[in-house]
Amino acid sequence: MRGGAQAHLLEADNGSFYVVKFQENPQHRRILVNELIASVILRYLQIACPEFALIRLTPEFLKEHPDVYIQLGTRRVAVEPGWHYGSLHPGHPETMAIYDFMPDALLAKIQNRSDFLAALVFDKWTGNSDGRQSIFFRAFLKEWFPASGAHPRKMGFVALMIDNGFIFNGEHWSFSDSPIQGLYGRRVVYEDVQSLDAFQPWLDRVVHFPDMVLDQAIRQIPPEWMKGDEDQLEQTLERLLRRCKRVPDLINDTREAKTNPFPNWK
Repeated sequence: MRGGAQAHLLEADNGSFYVVKFQENPQHRRILVNELIASVILRYLQIACPEFALIRLTPEFLKEHPDVYIQLGTRRVAVEPGWHYGSLHPGHPETMAIYDFMPDALLAKIQNRSDFLAALVFDKWTGNSDGRQSIFFRAFLKEWFPASGAHPRKMGFVALMIDNGFIFNGEHWSFSDSPIQGLYGRRVVYEDVQSLDAFQPWLDRVVHFPDMVLDQAIRQIPPEWMKGDEDQLEQTLERLLRRCKRVPDLINDTREAKTNPFPNWK
């Protein structure tokens, strides 16, 4: 797969396909911790994202598939057996087309375009130092949005928010709040924003975020991903909870920046 983490698309024994990031990825093993925590938070906030799974690679699998490795310059780094992070591919890769770019005319027709506003709330809160990443595909809308009232056979484009490894400023587990952080590159997704009200109900969900959701995420992290980082992660998550009420101000800072992405904010 493209990207600095050098993820691989693998078929699991349950028949599903996952984009798998390895502990040995060039961006640091903490990226896996960030991805897992992000997935749990996004699900709680009701933002469309792929389901995640812990993917166990056995010595036998790695021996049978020598093309599963990490490339560092001219050197190959072996992927070790154990648990790795998997992001569910939304369909069979041979029959479902996945796009990481959509022209503005089609972006306006995305069924869940408001999730880009939701994702900005998430990205500002978690200190995502990367731009917002997403994928797009055509699907039966009723399957992805049961409450939408769409006809069972109606199809449309769906967006999923992906690649969240750089929350907490990536491996640094810190918060560097730049106005341009977390923004999606196609500004048309923000053209309907006229006030902070456009970011509801996600702002309220963050402001009143229950710490038990983070506890649930921590319990799912494999011990080998931590390697003595437990205390620093706890401190990072404590800072995250203290930032809940700052998110409206962080969004306002983005609006007041020279690169204001909200042309219709009144």
